[in-house]
Amino acid sequence: MAVYSMTGYASAQLDSSGADERQSASHRHLGLEIRSVNSRFLDLSFRLAEELRSQEPMLRSVLSAKLKRGKVEVRAFFVESSDSAALPDPSPQILQRLCSIQDTVQSWLPNAAPLSVADALRMCSSGSGPSTDWAEPLKKLAQGTLKDLASAREREGERLAASLLDRAGQLRVLAKQAGPLVPQLVEQQRQRFMDRWKEAMALAEGSVAPEMAQDRAMTEATAFAIRIDVAEELTRLDSHLDEIENLLKKGGEVGKRLDFLIQELHREANTLGSKSAVMEMTRISVDMKVLIEQMREQVQNIE
Repeated sequence: MAVYSMTGYASAQLDSSGADERQSASHRHLGLEIRSVNSRFLDLSFRLAEELRSQEPMLRSVLSAKLKRGKVEVRAFFVESSDSAALPDPSPQILQRLCSIQDTVQSWLPNAAPLSVADALRMCSSGSGPSTDWAEPLKKLAQGTLKDLASAREREGERLAASLLDRAGQLRVLAKQAGPLVPQLVEQQRQRFMDRWKEAMALAEGSVAPEMAQDRAMTEATAFAIRIDVAEELTRLDSHLDEIENLLKKGGEVGKRLDFLIQELHREANTLGSKSAVMEMTRISVDMKVLIEQMREQVQNIE
């Protein structure tokens, strides 16, 4: 299953040649645009032409069946044909009716302006017959546009998944660099403790037993080793990276789980920094946090 981004755009128009006779007579194309960006939940907003406002529940149902997360804006509109040959052909009966209405109006309002050709054409096209039922054409158009949107979101999701996998690989490299640092540092610190206790024994002129001095040095070295040990953090970090890679390969609605795992990665990287006893470990922790923050921004766009 693919990984889907919440960011996408798709638009389409329904050609009047594919509509019924009443739609062909109106010489209008039905258009639909769908834009989506990231959001914690599914947030639908609609901007519909006056004739299409009654179709909002249908559109909401169609979109909710396919989309799970994202702030989605839907715009449905009409595109008037610019072809002069596509002008409506008003019937004589309608023209006679307009003339009769105009005479009635002017008998009461002598100063009223007469109807222009444009006025007559507009009134003939808008009110000459029964209103068009746009429910089925709009549903068909919405379903097709949703497929285009899904394709766009899938392409963006593939790019995000590839980027996340790349950064996960970089985190593994940094973790491998951090692993050998701790034993080396512990050994250096143990030797430093021993040297200090030898100096203290020389100053004490034998008043302290060598066994006690050695035991105390080993105890201090052990406490230091425990304090800076990051093996557990590196193990958990590796486990979180395994889970992230598995989710990206599995696909589907993985955004929220990925977001949780990114938080866990950040916690482990912070702990590495807090336990750092050498500049190299601090550098690794900072580099990890930079990569994790980049991953967080990308995960915010995954459905």
